[in-house]
Amino acid sequence: MSLYLRSMQFYILELLLVIVITCYADENCETIPTEIHVTKEEYDEMGSLVRSCSGEVTVNKCEGICNSQVQPSVVAATGFLKECYCCKENYLRERLVTLTHCYDSDGMRFEDEENAIMEIRLREPAECKCYKCGDYSR
Repeated sequence: MSLYLRSMQFYILELLLVIVITCYADENCETIPTEIHVTKEEYDEMGSLVRSCSGEVTVNKCEGICNSQVQPSVVAATGFLKECYCCKENYLRERLVTLTHCYDSDGMRFEDEENAIMEIRLREPAECKCYKCGDYSR
């Protein structure tokens, strides 16, 4: 019986090792383009709406899988040691985006070139990677 238990322990350890290696191999956190709808309103000094512009814009987002684990611990107050990782931006870039559907406060579309488009600045992820969850020090 002891030999059987010992061989089962080795089998379970080998299986866990294979699972851990597979999990680390599956980690992928990447920058992916996605399309969003953007609306920006412009007001005069009195707070009245001058124009509202919108458009579909392709921006980058972070998406993917990062390895995390929870294991029993006699040292941690909760009884578990948690190592959680999240897919986040490594750094951001700023770029100009042109919105081409502009309307006045009555909902009429602008025809003149000066008011028919609006350029706005937005920030998007330039690169993504796995970071320890809750780490905002970067």
